[in-house]
Amino acid sequence: MTPSTATPGKPGLAVSPLAVPFPLMPPVAGVEMAVGRAGFYKHDRDDLLLVRLAEGTSCAGVFTRHGVGSAPVDWCQVALKATGGANVRGLLVNAGCANSFTGKAGDAAVERTMASVGEAFGCEPEQALMMSTGVIGVLLDDEKITPALPGMVTSLRADAWADAARAIMTTDTFPKGATATAQIGGVPVRISGVAKGSGMIAPDMATMLSFVATDAALSPAVLKALLTPVILRTMNAVTVDGDRSTNDTCLLFATGHAKGVPLIDDPRDPRLGGFKAALESVLLDLAQQLVRDGEGATKFVKVTIKAAASEASARKIARTVCESPLVKTAIAGEDANWGRLVMAVGRADEPIVREKIAIRFGDMWAARDGAVSPTYDEATMSAYMKNAELDITIDVGAGEASATMWTCDLTHGYISINGDYRS
Repeated sequence: MTPSTATPGKPGLAVSPLAVPFPLMPPVAGVEMAVGRAGFYKHDRDDLLLVRLAEGTSCAGVFTRHGVGSAPVDWCQVALKATGGANVRGLLVNAGCANSFTGKAGDAAVERTMASVGEAFGCEPEQALMMSTGVIGVLLDDEKITPALPGMVTSLRADAWADAARAIMTTDTFPKGATATAQIGGVPVRISGVAKGSGMIAPDMATMLSFVATDAALSPAVLKALLTPVILRTMNAVTVDGDRSTNDTCLLFATGHAKGVPLIDDPRDPRLGGFKAALESVLLDLAQQLVRDGEGATKFVKVTIKAAASEASARKIARTVCESPLVKTAIAGEDANWGRLVMAVGRADEPIVREKIAIRFGDMWAARDGAVSPTYDEATMSAYMKNAELDITIDVGAGEASATMWTCDLTHGYISINGDYRS
C-alpha cells in the first residue's frame, strides 16, 4: 500500500507561526513503520500508524493519571505488566477517536484490534501496544482498522518517521519529531521520537501521545528508570491550556540492534551518562514543539521560578503562572502586565516572601525587592513583548530551588479551534 499524500490535521488551520521544520530522521535499527487510513475523519487523511519492532525489543511507558483514562491506556498498562516490558513487537496508533469513556465495549474494541496486530506480526496480543487520540466518548470502530492492516504490513519501512508524525496529528498544524545520538561503551546509538499534541495539553506524566525508540540494548527496568524522572523536566514541564488528556501516553522502546552495543541492565551503569542527556534532549525538543503548536498560539514562553522553598513548590508556582488565563491573554496582547504575574504567584499557595519577589522579562527588571523596579521602562518592555519568544524569570525569595516550564499565549484562535472542534 502506498502512503497517501492527504493533508493531516484539521482542514483550514494555518500552520503555527512558531512551527519548526521536521528534522532529518534516519532509521533506527529494529523499527519499521507504515501509515494507513481507517476513515475516522470526515476529510481524506491518514489516521493510522503501525510500528513493527524487532524481536527482543524492551519497552517502558508513562501514562496519564487522569481519573477517567481510556481503553488504550488500560491495555498498555496491563500488557506491559504481563510482559514485564520484554519482547514488545508492535504498536498501533489511531487518530480521530480517543476510545475514552466507552466502557467495556471500548475495552473489547482494543482487545480485538490487538489480536489482529498480533496475528499480523506473529506475536501474542499482549506483545502489541495501542495509543489513541481524538474525540472522547466515541467508541472505537475496530472494523475500520482491521481491513487496513494487511496493506500497512506490506508497506512497512524504516524511514517513515515523517509519515508517522503526520498520521497521528489531530488539531496539530505541523508534525513533530526529534532525534539525537549518544555513545554507550564507545558504540554510537540513536534515539528518535515523534509526538502529537496541540490542545488539551497539561500533561501529568507525558504528552498527548509520543513514542520514542532507540537501537541501544537496554532492559525494561533501565528504560523505566531513565524515562520516569526525565518526564518531569520535559513532558511534564509544558502546558498549553491546563487541561490534561484521558489518553496521555509516552512509550520508550529499545531494540538492541545497534551493532556491537553492550547490553545495559543496571540504571546506575556509568556508561549511560551520554544516553541520559540525549534522551532528555529528544523529549524536551518534542515537549517544546507541543507548546509551539499550541492551539492559536503566537508566543512561545519560558517561565523560570527561582528561590523557591523546594523544587515541587517551584514547579507548582511555574504551572500556576503558565496556566493563568490573565497572564496568557496579557502575553497575547503584548502587554508586560507584571501585576498579573504577581497575582498568579500569590495564588499558587506556596511559600513566598513578598518583600523579595523580583520579576524579569528577558534581561529587563519589572520588579525587584517586592516593588516596581527603579529601572522599569514601559516603552522598552512593550517592545520586548512583541518578540515571538519570551523569557520570564520570577524570584519568590523563599529558598534555593528552581524550576522551568514552557507555555504559550491564549488568543482568539484557541476559542475558534475548540468551538469548532467536532464540526
